[in-house]
Parts: sequence; structure tokens; C-alpha cells
Amino acid sequence: MAKKKKELPKSFDFPFSGENYKLLIIAVAIIILGFILMTGGGSDDPNVFDQGIFSFRRITLAPMVSLFGFILIIYAIMKKPAENNKEDI
Repeated sequence: MAKKKKELPKSFDFPFSGENYKLLIIAVAIIILGFILMTGGGSDDPNVFDQGIFSFRRITLAPMVSLFGFILIIYAIMKKPAENNKEDI
């Protein structure tokens, strides 16, 4: 009995294009930047209260930067790759 060879697909299409991956990497970097902006402001002595934790950077700017990064991730996933070849026409 002859063995049947498995036929490999002629072309393999990735679900994302290179632009999608670039946008995903940029979005992750923006989220990391947002979390870095949130750090700090604490006191070394637990008996001393430091008002630095309530700064504009930690309360407002950092969450907005992180939220923008998460929105950019959603956009990068949902973005359809550009069709360069018009085989259907």
C-alpha cells in the first residue's frame, strides 16, 4: 500500500501584517511608559506622609497614557491589512 504524502498549503497567510505587529509593540511600550509614570512618590519612613503620591503625573497623566496604549492595542488588533494585490478583479 502506497503512503499518501501530506499536501502542504501553497501559501500561509499570517493573521496580522507587519504594520499590525509594529502598532502592537508601540502600544505595549506606551502602556509600560504609563506604568513607569505611576511609580514613585512614596516615603521611606512609614510614619511620614508624602504628598508626592497625589501629583498630576501619577493621578491623571499616567492613567491616560496607559489607557491610550490599551486603546491602541485594540486598534492594532482590529485593523485590517492593506490589500496590495488585486487578484479578485
